[in-house]
Amino acid sequence: MGPRHSTLTSPLGRLTLVADGDVLKGIFFDGHWHMPPQEFFGNPAASDDALFSLVGQQLDEYFRGARSSFEIPYRADGKDFQQRVWTRLEKIPYGTTVTYGQLAAELGDPGMAQAVGAAVGRNPISILIPCHRVVGHDGRLTGYAGGLENKRALLDLEAPECDRESRLF
Repeated sequence: MGPRHSTLTSPLGRLTLVADGDVLKGIFFDGHWHMPPQEFFGNPAASDDALFSLVGQQLDEYFRGARSSFEIPYRADGKDFQQRVWTRLEKIPYGTTVTYGQLAAELGDPGMAQAVGAAVGRNPISILIPCHRVVGHDGRLTGYAGGLENKRALLDLEAPECDRESRLF
C-alpha cells in the first residue's frame, strides 16, 4: 500500500492525515507552512482505513482532555539534524514547554536556536511530535507551522487546570 491521505475535522479545523503502509507520516493543518510536495499525499484513503480510524479516535480523546500521549505507529522522514530535533521534541512532557535555545543547548550548540526553530517548523507530524511545546526565550509564542492560534489552543488544552483558571483571557 502506497501513500494515502484523509481529512479529519478537529476543534482546530480540518487536519490532513498522511500515511504510508502501516505508519502515519503526516498531520497538517489547513494553511500549514512548509507543506510537502503533492506526491507525498498519495491517493485518497478508503473510508474504513484502520490507521486513520485509530488516529481519529486518539486525536478526539486528546482534544477532549482524555489522552496525554499517543499509541500510533508513525515515522517522520527528514534530514539527520531534523531527526535529532524531532526525537528531542518527543521527550517534552505533556503540559510543559521548552525554548528553542534550551533545545539547541541540549543538542550541543546554544547558538543553533534558529536552526532548531527551522527544524521544529518542518515537523511533519504535528501534535504527535509536540512542536507546539516549544516557545521563545522569554516564554512568548513564536512561529508555529499550524498557526499561532492553534499553538495557543494546544498549549491551553495541555495546561494544568489551575493555570487555565487563573488566566484572565
